[in-house]
Amino acid sequence: MDTTPKKGSKTDPLMVQSVVKAFKVLQAFDAQHPTMTLSEIAQQTDLDLSASQRFAHTLQQLGYLLKDPGTRQFSLSLKSLDLAYHYRVSSQLVNRVMPALHHVSRETEETVNLTVLDGTEIVYIERIQSRHVLATNVTTGTRLPAYCLSPGRAILSRLPNDIARKVISSSELVQHTSHTETNPDRLMDLIEGARQQGYAACFEELYHGDASIAAPILGPDSQAIGAISIATTLARFSRDEVIKKYAKLIISAARSVSFL
Repeated sequence: MDTTPKKGSKTDPLMVQSVVKAFKVLQAFDAQHPTMTLSEIAQQTDLDLSASQRFAHTLQQLGYLLKDPGTRQFSLSLKSLDLAYHYRVSSQLVNRVMPALHHVSRETEETVNLTVLDGTEIVYIERIQSRHVLATNVTTGTRLPAYCLSPGRAILSRLPNDIARKVISSSELVQHTSHTETNPDRLMDLIEGARQQGYAACFEELYHGDASIAAPILGPDSQAIGAISIATTLARFSRDEVIKKYAKLIISAARSVSFL
């Protein structure tokens, strides 16, 4: 788990800049830019047109990009999923936690997640969907701010205080709803409360009507390496009901897969 943003440095003698640029091209494709011409790739990556052409052509030949012969636009190929697949099947954390996720899913019939902290964000590594419809469009790979979600606070609660405070101070503390806590000192109090309780719960801090409860997965050093969370909605349960129904279960599930 890395708690600092990723930044390639040109002064790093071991950094291969051509690899950095190739990944910049791949990462330029997203929901807002599902297909791009060479000019658009150059604009999104700050590469010149010649470099964009070379990298796009190389990635196409390797099978990670597709090129439409008619529009001459590039898009990600199915092979681009390979990196995520290899991560998931080789991850000790994923393999260890999946049985617990399935158990919690069966017990609650709610949406259950495995998340890790990356910089100031949590990343959804695994997600078992409930038959109950949620208003959130969260899938595996989604990144969301850690400060206003229960998995983020659960993880931060079992990291050294200076690291947790650094994550909070580095976060863009946006008032997503009227319930979003954005005061850094108050956030640290909530994180400390989560440490004492063994779980964190958040209600309507990112999306209206959402409710979630999470507990940290601990590594051999007793610091958090991830979190298991249950996501539900306040249309079905009150805040007190969420805690009463799921706090003990989520703590037990996280402890069962901790590396202690």
